[in-house]
Amino acid sequence: MPHPMRAQFGLSLSTRAILFGWATLDDLLDAAQTAEASGYFEGIWVGDNLLSKPRVEALVTLSAIAARTQQVRLGTICLASFPLRDPILLALQWASLDVLSHGRTVLAACIGGGAQDGPQFAHELEVMGVKSHQRVGRLIEGVTLLRRLWTEERVTHTGKYYHCTDVALLPRPVQQPVPILIASNPKADQVEPAVVDRILRRVATYGDGWQTDATPVDTFRRRFDTIRTYASRQGRDVSQFESCLHLMVNINNDREQAYREATTFLTAYYGAGTVSRERTDLWLAYGPPEAVIEKIQAYLEAGCTTPVLRFVAPNLGEQLQRCISEVLPTFRAA
Repeated sequence: MPHPMRAQFGLSLSTRAILFGWATLDDLLDAAQTAEASGYFEGIWVGDNLLSKPRVEALVTLSAIAARTQQVRLGTICLASFPLRDPILLALQWASLDVLSHGRTVLAACIGGGAQDGPQFAHELEVMGVKSHQRVGRLIEGVTLLRRLWTEERVTHTGKYYHCTDVALLPRPVQQPVPILIASNPKADQVEPAVVDRILRRVATYGDGWQTDATPVDTFRRRFDTIRTYASRQGRDVSQFESCLHLMVNINNDREQAYREATTFLTAYYGAGTVSRERTDLWLAYGPPEAVIEKIQAYLEAGCTTPVLRFVAPNLGEQLQRCISEVLPTFRAA
């Protein structure tokens, strides 16, 4: 399938990095303004967890960014807490953010970490009163309910997890519809092919696009083509279907120093034992500008419409400036 969309770059701001001293919240807000002023970034994105990976809350941060910017889209890198949030409250919060930003939001939702992924995720689910096996059902039902609340005059819903009667949600979002991406990245060596296929069908059915990370280029191409094929078979217009890749970046002429900085950051961010060389090489574009360009280009050729870059380094401002001056002009010229 052809991929007609031109790539739109995003900047991912690390709302967790402020907990280990690599950036302040003011640094992140300044970076958002710098990225917008450069003309190279089309969106600003932030990650999300509640208790499992502590950080500044996503919607609060996006609200602050909305007030400091005028044009960039405002998105979530996997709203991992989606299955833990009350859909009516989330619908009101997100609609308010869309109004505040004059219609600039894009919600990327995912099922978050399961009990099998570590004790911090099991504890988070227990505290929030959600069973691990309920996450997929809550995602599907929650996305469906959000769309109804944002478009219908009054909503009555009786589902497996959520119930409401005669709800008129105001204000409505500026955007109609609000784009919702589904974030997923099943590991081929850990998940049966039938399960991977079911996940891709879910993205095609319930999402306006797909978000992922740490995915080999060939796998990325194959999965996005599969998603778009399934969506097209359902009669959906896939010409504007997004594929959003979250890519870690460290620009440094010394490639090994770039790798060391990045792995220090990622270990602090995700925890010891989670950062293998194999996984890091998938996650990361690192080294001199031409190495970073080459990595990004491979994903663009595989159909990525929305590369979102997170600088995994202690010098966010310098990294951002090098990217603006030495990396992104290559893609504008193309």
